[in-house]
Amino acid sequence: MAKIILGKTGLKVEKNGFGALPIQRVNFDESAEIIRKAYHNGINFFDTARAYTDSEEKLNYAFKGFNDEYPRESVIIASKTQGEDRKTIEKDIKTSLDNLGTDYIDLYQIHNPSFCPTEGDGSGAYDALFDLYYDGIIKHIGFTSHKFELAEEAINCGLYETIQFPFSYLTGPRELSIVEMARANNVGFIAMKAMSGGLIRSSKAAYSYINSFDNVVPIWGIQKMSELDEFLSYMKEDPKLDKELEELIKQEREELQGDFCRGCAYCMPCPQDIQIFICARMSLWIRRFPTEPNLDVETQEKMRQIEECTECGQCISKCPYELNIPELLKKNYEDYKKVLSGETIIE
Repeated sequence: MAKIILGKTGLKVEKNGFGALPIQRVNFDESAEIIRKAYHNGINFFDTARAYTDSEEKLNYAFKGFNDEYPRESVIIASKTQGEDRKTIEKDIKTSLDNLGTDYIDLYQIHNPSFCPTEGDGSGAYDALFDLYYDGIIKHIGFTSHKFELAEEAINCGLYETIQFPFSYLTGPRELSIVEMARANNVGFIAMKAMSGGLIRSSKAAYSYINSFDNVVPIWGIQKMSELDEFLSYMKEDPKLDKELEELIKQEREELQGDFCRGCAYCMPCPQDIQIFICARMSLWIRRFPTEPNLDVETQEKMRQIEECTECGQCISKCPYELNIPELLKKNYEDYKKVLSGETIIE
């Protein structure tokens, strides 16, 4: 087990955090078992968000509203607001506090905003965050983004204590520069998408790579006990990058180079009800994993919905990675139809 200081926050966190987004998909009792096991095995940093449906409530349920068994001060909670104005942020913080069963949040982050809020910019967003900080309702202020330019601005403006940004061994030099920029400015770096939205096949390689950076705290998205057990075993063994893992990473980078959907779902909702975050990744799934689970009737219907795409461009304008999503959908649909007909698409 290893703990680090999360940038200028001064928070002492386990080097590996718990990403609470996936626990939306399991019930309260299952999620409670997973969360409690993580806590009892040293994980003390739990990242959630107002946008993650009931995950805040599930953390509260798991920690039994905080008591002698789960003291509030022993759990570092990070949550987020998608608000870009004072009214929405003040509404969100009240809901989050009620859901979490606490009177303060350790790290409150503005969640993938369309701009970088600053003091007195007219939006009222940062001013609201600062007032909550001044009143002790939030202890530290953070920023999350999928966009390089906004992450860079948030670090350089000096107003945010942490940056949460996609980072894995599939990301490139620009993303790496954000890690180093955060280090230089003593801004805590929280890595989301450390498994690249599930496209990375080796959790050991992902873990070893991320943990080679002494200023990066990954928040592993966990929804199964078996997934938690994998990461807990790495925390005990502390595996290092060796030739075998480096070769695997090299192969993965070659296979996934270029534009691909990360599955962040910020393009949603689609006016034609296309499940873009699933459909735009299907070609990668059926190349890299067993195809059978993705050939059921339900998935076939989701893929057929691509035929309804009008190329309205809404998804393109919302995509943090500026992908040509209609073209990605077409490519994925063609590959999918080939697999359904028995053809191979493995190059």
